[in-house]
Amino acid sequence: MVEVKNLVKSYGNIDAVNNISFTANVGEVLGFLGPNGAGKSTTMNIISGYLSATSGTVTIDGYDIVDEPKEAKKRIGYLPELPPVYQEMTVKKYLNFMYELKKATQPREEHLNEIMKQCGILEISDRIIRNLSKGYRQRVGVAQALVGNPPVIILDEPTVGLDPKQIIEMRTLIKNLGKKHAVIFSSHVLSEVSAVCDRIVVISQGRIVADEATNKFSYMNTEEMKLTLTVEGTSATVISAVSSVDGVTKVRRGDRQSDSVCNYSVEYKKDVDVRKGIFRALAKADCPILQMKDAGMSLEEMFLTLTTPTYQDKGGRD
Repeated sequence: MVEVKNLVKSYGNIDAVNNISFTANVGEVLGFLGPNGAGKSTTMNIISGYLSATSGTVTIDGYDIVDEPKEAKKRIGYLPELPPVYQEMTVKKYLNFMYELKKATQPREEHLNEIMKQCGILEISDRIIRNLSKGYRQRVGVAQALVGNPPVIILDEPTVGLDPKQIIEMRTLIKNLGKKHAVIFSSHVLSEVSAVCDRIVVISQGRIVADEATNKFSYMNTEEMKLTLTVEGTSATVISAVSSVDGVTKVRRGDRQSDSVCNYSVEYKKDVDVRKGIFRALAKADCPILQMKDAGMSLEEMFLTLTTPTYQDKGGRD
């Protein structure tokens, strides 16, 4: 649905975006991450047609954002970092204005009411936007991006200014949008990205340094995955049972919790999900699993690793 190919944006001798390529498809939420100044917002502005690229192409559902801007932009709903709202309008009047501006074809009242309900602003639809809290103005910004039901939704820091309850509601909204849209979602809150996104693209110093499924992100530079187990039973029995599971490459005993309970570290091949096999093997050995959890690097740790110059100098992905 969205294809970014060999994209470059230069300011004089400085490349804010340096030859990046990636895709975003309907049915997924793509998390677009990067430290401040990495080129993240520049890329999102180029995708949405707000900025022109120095070279490279962006296509939306097959339409080039430069050569066929009207057709391409029809298919994009965009929330920039600062919501583009008219402060003197009421919420309802503003969304009606956006409906006309986008030349939407859905039944107007039903469509706008559904969007306001989705974004949690139906009850404040008659209030003037300048009198709303920052969080509610942010919700109005998300709502305008949804007008016309575009297949591509681009959200730049959509949860800024929201309280914890609103953040949870916004996460739910974004995940639901990802079922029927291609969603590109930018955030500095890494726990939020892991909770919402199906895939993560990391940009640093204008270059893409990672593009990986969220559930594999912690292991993108390794050939093996890791689990930690807390199991009741004799160590010899536990190690023998877990070692017999296809895909498991190494089992090591860790700290002892009690006379009969120990922690274990399990390494296994990256392309194999061994959890069911481990469960069955230990159940057969009458060794109850008290805890099983992933032991890979946290999203924060991996992000810091990917965005440090040391990593990139050693051959991090362009």
